[in-house]
Amino acid sequence: MNQPISAASAGVPFAEDSSRPLFRARGLTKVYGMGTAEVRALSGVDLDLFAGELIVLLGPSGSGKTTLLNQLGGLDVPTSGTLRYRDMELTEASEDQLTLYRRHSVGFVFQFYNLIPSLTARENVALITEIARDPMSPEEALGRVGLSPRLDHFPAQLSGGEQQRVAIARAIAKRPEVLLCDEPTGALDVRTGIVVLEAIERANREIGAITVIITHNAVMAEMADRVIYFSDGRVDRIRSNSHREPVSSLRW
Repeated sequence: MNQPISAASAGVPFAEDSSRPLFRARGLTKVYGMGTAEVRALSGVDLDLFAGELIVLLGPSGSGKTTLLNQLGGLDVPTSGTLRYRDMELTEASEDQLTLYRRHSVGFVFQFYNLIPSLTARENVALITEIARDPMSPEEALGRVGLSPRLDHFPAQLSGGEQQRVAIARAIAKRPEVLLCDEPTGALDVRTGIVVLEAIERANREIGAITVIITHNAVMAEMADRVIYFSDGRVDRIRSNSHREPVSSLRW
């Protein structure tokens, strides 16, 4: 049966129990195709993720990282297994419930910025703030990523790194509890990528969203609370860092 979406599940903050996982996955499996064309993108993943963590997912292409991210974000559902967010069973939620979950609780940052070319930076962020429950203003969100001087510039007038920071501002403007980043620096040079990662790092720290970053760059592991290594649709191992290194101190 579908469970009603609670205030917490819709993104309304309340006091955290740090011992209780924000996400709890058990036996999470995703299979595409059938017969000889069958592809197992996830194969029985068990995982607990906690509020406020910064998580880096590492592994080769096709190892299951993006499939897991899509499940966490309510963009996809598993073939079998369970995935719980707070008191909401995402694997049993209706499409309406998943829509509310994505709208109020999840911010997405992708490799390509997905900005609307005919809208300014301010207007691109306003698309989110106009439908969110308790948003920042576009000006505040863009200020948090260092783009206050570029509010009224169109995407074509911005560098790649600036466009990605607009995308981050758009993602954090709703004050999400979950920030999901799929190769956010994949289309950027190293110097620009550092600026973008610093914006993500700051968002994790300042708004307290659990932040999950997919990357192929092993250097980024040092900025995480935990690093989850994927292989063939499974969690190969998990490494906890006793100390998170600031992005600015990483050796690129």
